[in-house]
Amino acid sequence: MRFLALDVGNTRLKWALYEAPRPSARLLAHGAQFLENIDKLADGDWRGLPVPSALLGCVVAADAVRRRIEDQLEMWDVAPQWVVSSSAEAGLVNGYDHPARLGCDRWVAMIGARQRLLSRGPARPCVVVMVGTAVTVEAIDASGRFLGGIILPGHGIMLRALESGTAGLHVPTGEVRDFPTNTSDALTSGGTFAIAGAVQRMVENLRRHCAGEPVVYMTGGAGWKMAPSMSMPVELVESLIFDGLLEIAQQRLGRG
Repeated sequence: MRFLALDVGNTRLKWALYEAPRPSARLLAHGAQFLENIDKLADGDWRGLPVPSALLGCVVAADAVRRRIEDQLEMWDVAPQWVVSSSAEAGLVNGYDHPARLGCDRWVAMIGARQRLLSRGPARPCVVVMVGTAVTVEAIDASGRFLGGIILPGHGIMLRALESGTAGLHVPTGEVRDFPTNTSDALTSGGTFAIAGAVQRMVENLRRHCAGEPVVYMTGGAGWKMAPSMSMPVELVESLIFDGLLEIAQQRLGRG
């Protein structure tokens, strides 16, 4: 039963075709397209792919983008399902004040992180960091309850905000330095340390709340840039949203 997973962010659509809808299923094919190019998927990336038996996606882009994707999916006689955050799913309990208002990408990534954690040993508190256009930092206790999370600007938004509000800051991207001595490095280091500090604060909050040491997972397109600058052990997992979609699909389809 081939399974197609879709992760549609603010700038790109990422897809992965698996041999079955279950965690650790063999990956058959994968790819990514910028949103402006998704109208070419049926005649491009997806042409010649084996027909999936099921499809599950996570979309944070506008409804118009989702409809364009559904137009491309008409090449297969498979009805897509889209994840909507709920009060509980796949072993995770949603502690958000209004569960359905939680971004589905955050929800799916947390489910993927929880599944990954439990597959390796006993339950522990967990912090999930997604580094993209925006940065989200989520806290999950050892019982599998999402306690809450924070949202802050990503590197690009921080830099654009400074450039638009401050004269003379139109400079190239710099390097992360402990003690920056030029404006480019100062801007890059400032954004990096702001994100690292937010993650550190959440780890400390969760450690204190749960009286246990959290594991930290990081994902997102810019995660590889952030991971080396973290002050605590961090596991970088590029496939965290796909891991979550596989876990949700297995639960919904009842296939082990």
